[in-house]
Amino acid sequence: MASPTTSTQVQLVARPAGWPTDADFGTIRIDLPELTPGQVRVANEFISVDPYMRGRMNDVKSYSAPYALGETMTGGAVGRVVASATDAVAVGDVVVHQFGWRDLVQEDAAGFRVVPELPGVPLSAYLGVLGMTALTAYVGLLEVAGLKEGDTVFVSGAAGAVGSMVGQIARLKGAKRVIGSAGSAEKVAVLTEKYGFDAAFNYKDGDIAEQLAAAAPGGIDVYFDNVGGEHLEAALANFNDGGRAALCGAISVYNNTEAAPGPRNLANMIGRGLTLQGFIVGNYVQHFPAFSADMAGWLASGEVVFDETVVDGIDHAVDAFLGLMRGENTGKMVVSTNV
Repeated sequence: MASPTTSTQVQLVARPAGWPTDADFGTIRIDLPELTPGQVRVANEFISVDPYMRGRMNDVKSYSAPYALGETMTGGAVGRVVASATDAVAVGDVVVHQFGWRDLVQEDAAGFRVVPELPGVPLSAYLGVLGMTALTAYVGLLEVAGLKEGDTVFVSGAAGAVGSMVGQIARLKGAKRVIGSAGSAEKVAVLTEKYGFDAAFNYKDGDIAEQLAAAAPGGIDVYFDNVGGEHLEAALANFNDGGRAALCGAISVYNNTEAAPGPRNLANMIGRGLTLQGFIVGNYVQHFPAFSADMAGWLASGEVVFDETVVDGIDHAVDAFLGLMRGENTGKMVVSTNV
């Protein structure tokens, strides 16, 4: 049976001013050429949409190059090889890669990593709990923030892909108390009833610093920041001496058209001897083997659970991304292209 040859791809066609809109994206369909030696063709089953992608839509210097206008957007994806012109990768292999927003991709085999199919685990897990998302949580908490047994941990954006992993890993690695914030009563319930957080609150219900103080009457030792803004101020207000923060994201300001004010209580860092460190997971990939070993065991034992929010169809990838930015996901947001 001949493999498919028409690829549907999503491109950035205009740089968003503030919140992205559908008009900032375009969809093309192209016929792929014959494979050349060393190439493979992969039918993606899931593609990842992630908050960091919003920054790449701006033409500014960052840790990752901006998306070029009129070119297909890149990002994490997992799929199955449907044609191969190399002995290194076989038809039927499952692979992960960074070629992103397309349903069919054809590139050199070196750009793909073959991964095993695990019984009872969806392939989309390689974009979340078994991939860079959960690795971000793992290294941010353990290597950047230096979690110690007995610490009290606060996680913002705790019902998202990274935050939900941070809370569970903190519990498994000996945290005394784990607290999360989320944006709805439903998500707050998931944090305590499913992910094992000791306490959680809806940041929309009132002053964040006051809600955090009530949830952590003994203060916090570690803050994992996915949100920035008022959440960072709240953490600074509630840190114990020697507290550490891993700054992973600041989704609250990604779509601002004007510069956001800095934390008004940054001086707390001085008197309390605090450490705030930003990080990019790409600088910590040497920890992937340790992460993989831990996570495989936790998944097998049921000690870690995960949620996914799945949007069907490559033509709805933009909808998925915009929904992610609005906080419509619980756990990892992925797009299923196998429809």
